Parts: sequence; C-alpha cells; structure tokens
Amino acid sequence: FPDVNHATKGGIGSASIRLNNGVIVAALIAVNAVGDVVDARGEIIAGARVSSEGRAFAGMLQILDHSMDQLPTGTTNTVIGVVATNARLSKDEVNHMALMGQDGLARAIRPAHTPFDGDTLFALATSTYESPIPAAVVGAFAAEVVTQAILNAVLNADSLAGVISARDLMK
Repeated sequence: FPDVNHATKGGIGSASIRLNNGVIVAALIAVNAVGDVVDARGEIIAGARVSSEGRAFAGMLQILDHSMDQLPTGTTNTVIGVVATNARLSKDEVNHMALMGQDGLARAIRPAHTPFDGDTLFALATSTYESPIPAAVVGAFAAEVVTQAILNAVLNADSLAGVISARDLMK
C-alpha cells in the first residue's frame, strides 16, 4: 500500500456560492484522503504516485485491485469539513444538506468513504436569510461547494517535508 513517499500533499480548502436570491452556501474542507482527488474531467490531480520521484499517478483503484492482501488496518486518513448556509433550515434539513454535501466528496475523491478514511461532513445553518428556500436547492449547492473546496485544498497546498503538492507536480 502506498506510503508517504508516494503521496500527494493534501490541505485545507474552501469554496462558496451566492445564489440569485442571496442564499449563501459554503464549505471548508481538510483533505488527507486515501483516494485520488479528481478534477471535473475525472483526471487525477492528487493521489498516490507510481514512484516517489515521479509525476505519474498509480490510481487508487488499481492499487486496491493489486494490494488486497496489504490493505491498511487503521484510519489515518480523512476528509473532514463543514458545509454552511445562511438559509433557514430545520435540523432535519441541515442533516440532509450534509448528506447531499457528501455527494460532492464522492465526486472529487475516488474511492470515497473507504474504511481507511474518516470522511465526515458537519453542517450548519445560521438562519439569517429569512425567506424560505427548499432544502434540496441548498443541498444541491452544498455538493458543488464541497467538490470545489476539495479541489482548492489540493491545488493550493504547498509541498512539505518531502510530500509534493499537486501544484508542484503540475509545474
């Protein structure tokens, strides 16, 4: 299974969107994923690399397919964050926003929610926007900002302690 010498640096990313009616949906995400981070085209932009010096990605699905007898036993990796809105939502609607936000995690990380990750999203609504808005609308945009926050986390990370960043790989 890949070690830190083959890793791509994770980081902290944020994203937000203001809807036409003034509702804001935002996410703040810390990324240290086992899976590959992929862009909108499905291209890997961060993940385990074939060699410690190389720029080519191994592909986590390939690694899992060929390393079934060497899988890690702990959960030392995670993607954790918060999705927030100024919309007035009930507790159940906030929970549903978090659930829909998880779709953004699965869009950006492949595979997501493995037993080796502690992938978790928290959610909150400040309720400062008074007019009603369907929770499904807020949730749909929660998924979008979570995806973008994950991409921002790896694209803006700096290489550190020998772990190369996606930005440095793209140079």
